[in-house]
Amino acid sequence: MEIKNLEKVAKRISRAIKKGERIILYGDADLDGVNSVIILKETIKNLNGKISAVYFPDRENEGYGITKKGLDYLKNFSPALFVTLDLGIGNFKEVKLAKKIGFEVIIIDHHEILNKLPQASILVDPKQKGDKYPFKGLATAGISFKLSQILLEEKLTKKLRDNFLELVALSTLADMMPKIEENQIFIEEGLESLRNTWRPGLKVFFLIEDFRNQLNLKEISQKIISSLSAADEVDHLNETYLLLTEKDEKEAENLAKKLLEKSRQRQIRIREIMSEVEEKLLRIMKEKIIFEGKDTWSLTLLGAVASRICNVYQKPTFLFKIGKEESQGAVRVPFGLDSVKLMQKCSKFLETYGGHPQASGFRIKNKNLEKFKDCLIENL
Repeated sequence: MEIKNLEKVAKRISRAIKKGERIILYGDADLDGVNSVIILKETIKNLNGKISAVYFPDRENEGYGITKKGLDYLKNFSPALFVTLDLGIGNFKEVKLAKKIGFEVIIIDHHEILNKLPQASILVDPKQKGDKYPFKGLATAGISFKLSQILLEEKLTKKLRDNFLELVALSTLADMMPKIEENQIFIEEGLESLRNTWRPGLKVFFLIEDFRNQLNLKEISQKIISSLSAADEVDHLNETYLLLTEKDEKEAENLAKKLLEKSRQRQIRIREIMSEVEEKLLRIMKEKIIFEGKDTWSLTLLGAVASRICNVYQKPTFLFKIGKEESQGAVRVPFGLDSVKLMQKCSKFLETYGGHPQASGFRIKNKNLEKFKDCLIENL
C-alpha cells in the first residue's frame, strides 16, 4: 500500500521532466524541509531534469509556509509546476494566489490536517482523509525519499539510497518523529551510512576537531542537527541547503564551521530568552498556560525555548515575536494535549496556524492576542 497520491505526483513530475516544464521547489526552512528539497532536487537531476528555482521562506521576515513575498519573488517563473515540501497544508489563501499566478501546485507535507484542504492540484499528506497508508509518523524527508524510489526505480543505486537515507535520518531525529516502524529503519540505516558519507557537507563534520573525539554516532548526529538548525536564509535559499549541496570540501568546511559558531551563539541566546520568560512566570504561575511575547525575540529560537519551558513547567507554552501589526509564535504542549486541535477551537482569532500535536506555530493580528489567550484557557 502506497501513500495516497504519491504515484500521481511521481507521474506528474515525470511528465514535467520529459516535457521540459519549469519546476519550482518551495521548502520549509527547517532541516526536514531543506532535506526534503535536496532529495527531490537530486532525484530530478538524476533523471536529467532541471529545477528552475528553489525557495525557502525567511520565517523571521515573511513567516511560515507559502508566503505572498515568496510568490511575488517566484511569479516570473510562471507557468510552472510548484512543489511545496514540509509546508502548504494550511495555506488556503496562498494556494489560490499561486494558482492565479499560473502555478500548478503540488503539496507534499506531513503536518496535521486542519478543517479543510487547500485547493492544490495534488496533495500528499499521510494524515489526510482517505489515506490508508498505515504509518502516519513519517517526516517529510521520508515521504520525499519514498517519492524518489518511485521516480528513480532501478536508477536508485545503493550509494544514492544510502545518501538520501542519511538526510532522512537527520530529518526524522530533528523533527522529533516517533522512532518506530519505518522511521526506526530509516534512522538505523541512515546513521550507519553517515560515518562514511560522500556528501561533502556532512563529511566535513567528521574532520572538524569538535567531532573527532566523539565516538558515539548518535551524539555526533545530534551535534550535526544542532549546527544545521542554526542556519539563516541567504538570498531566498538557506545556509544548510548551501552546505549540504556544496561539492567543494574546503568550502563545505568553512560553511560548517560558520554554522557551528552560530549554533553556539544560538544556545546562548536561547538561555537568555528562557531567563526573560521565567522572570515573567514568577508573577503568573497560577495561569493554565504560558503565553508570552516580545518584539526583540527571534522567531527562529522560540520553538527551542518553548520546548524547554514546556518540559520544565508542564504547561501549554505559547511564545511569540511581536511585530508592528502581527505576531508570530511557536507552541509546545505537554504529552497528551494536541496543540493544533486546541488552536483549531480558537482559529477565528488566527491568520494561520498548524504543525504537529506537540509542536506547532501560529500567526495572529496583535489586536487578537488577548482574545486568543482567553479562548485557549477556556478550551483547556
